[in-house]
Amino acid sequence: MNLPAQRLCTFLTFNGTARAAMEFYAETLPDARIESLVLFGKDEPHGDEGTVLNGMLTFGGQTLLFMFDELFARLSEDGSVMMGPEPVMDLRKCTWFTDRFGVTWQLVWH
Repeated sequence: MNLPAQRLCTFLTFNGTARAAMEFYAETLPDARIESLVLFGKDEPHGDEGTVLNGMLTFGGQTLLFMFDELFARLSEDGSVMMGPEPVMDLRKCTWFTDRFGVTWQLVWH
């Protein structure tokens, strides 16, 4: 059996500052560039118009995905929350939940 090559991507979550963070990193990190930026539109139930739904930034052969706190709200909707979101030791927030399809997630905000 030949399995396809897989790659994990790091994602960062922000509470309303994802666009500013992406722009800062794109200006600061060598050879960095914003690959995509998807914003919430008007009347979206899970985000303010013009804020980042998700984005992708690359630098040094690495890809970072940017998201924000609404990820938890959307993924856990119609699911079962087992923990959080709440601070855990030196982490800003952690959560553990099962989504509506039965997939269990653990999200960590640093």
